[in-house]
Formats: sequence, structure tokens, C-alpha cells
Amino acid sequence: MGVVIKTGEAKTRLSELLARVEAGEEVTIARGDVPVARLVPVARHDNARAAVADILAARAGLAATTTDELIEWRNEGRR
Repeated sequence: MGVVIKTGEAKTRLSELLARVEAGEEVTIARGDVPVARLVPVARHDNARAAVADILAARAGLAATTTDELIEWRNEGRR
């Protein structure tokens, strides 16, 4: 799970915690004994073609998105 750190300490050590996350470690921030957030490394794709291949693989087998669905998603929350 990585390290668990309280919110106040996380504020003062944010740069150090980010360096640890960049190195692959997971950091959980807790308010008292209750975990409230996790810092995890962002998945990076240095190669755009590999990123597109990953997206296509994830969508394989899913139904195509219709124009009506796209319009509905665009308008979501606008009403």
C-alpha cells in the first residue's frame, strides 16, 4: 500500500511525497486515521501510437458510440 501520512504533514512535505510517487510509490493521505486520498503515479505513454493502441484495445467489443449519445453527453449538466 505504500506510506500513510496525515494531512498536515502532507502539506509540508508535498514535494518529497511527489518525488516518491514519481519513483513508483503510492502515498495515502489520512485525516486522523481515516484515509481520504491517494497519490499514485500517472500512467504515461511516451509513444502516441502505443496510447492509441491501448485505447482501441480497451474499446474492443464495445458498441460504437452514436451521434445521439455524443450530443446527450455534450448537453449533460447544461439543462
